[in-house]
Amino acid sequence: MSEFKHKRIIIIGNGGAGKSTLARALGDRLGLPVVHLDKLWWLPDWVTRSRAEFDALLAAELEKPEWIIEGNYLRTLALRLSFADLCVFLDYPPALCLESAYARVRAYEGKTRPDMADGCTERVDAEFEAWIKSFDKNVRPQILEISERSGVRRVTFCSREQAAAWLAQI
Repeated sequence: MSEFKHKRIIIIGNGGAGKSTLARALGDRLGLPVVHLDKLWWLPDWVTRSRAEFDALLAAELEKPEWIIEGNYLRTLALRLSFADLCVFLDYPPALCLESAYARVRAYEGKTRPDMADGCTERVDAEFEAWIKSFDKNVRPQILEISERSGVRRVTFCSREQAAAWLAQI
């Protein structure tokens, strides 16, 4: 394993890109705790927390000395970047992400995946599908702008193979 100096890492990308999967694998490899923003935002049965409660939970995590935080939540991206020392951007084609989101629904049919709150059974509704399809137009430019402005080192992967090769060399 090479020397890897980053201890506060954010992972962002389209829905279905594999942020949670990469975060878990990277966390295992580096011995860093993983924070799933979906688990902070959602309460059981798809009830959302208030913004104030979410922000307080996120602030508590950001103050910790080591973490991997995965998830988009564009509203808090600049804040998270101000604490991070590395940003990993999974910049995959929306069609691949949508295919993966539906595969995840099949894999977790009737169950809650580990990075979600209890009772949030896996689903892809019309709103989430539209969000994935429009990510490159509506979200990606903002992610790039905010991350560029932050000055935090960003690594961008355009394929799962690139991300896997990077992970293997850490």
